[in-house]
Amino acid sequence: MDDLPTPTPRELELLKVLWEHGPKSVSEVHRLLVTSDGKQPAVNTVQTLLRIMETKGLVRHKAEGRTFIYQARFSKEESASRFLDRVFDGAASQLVLSLLKAEKIPPEELEQMRALIAAAKK
Repeated sequence: MDDLPTPTPRELELLKVLWEHGPKSVSEVHRLLVTSDGKQPAVNTVQTLLRIMETKGLVRHKAEGRTFIYQARFSKEESASRFLDRVFDGAASQLVLSLLKAEKIPPEELEQMRALIAAAKK
């Protein structure tokens, strides 16, 4: 897993669909896709991106008749863990400190984190 590729922003949007909804066909991914720019790409674009992502090792497919069903090769948690290792040398506290300094964690999420930490300590 040391060679886990880093997805582009558009590839990450497709991965989010697969993480949330599980294995899907090109047309299903297209239907479920909500892009950050609000523009719906063409079905052919989604198909091309999934093929590129498969070459990069981000997704894999299985054939069901004439339809390819794509799934993420790595879970969201595995991907987040790799990001933490690459950017913060595995130090979760440094990630949280970075987010706090950038004021990216709303108070409600801080309360949720506090509860999760308390539960993890037990």
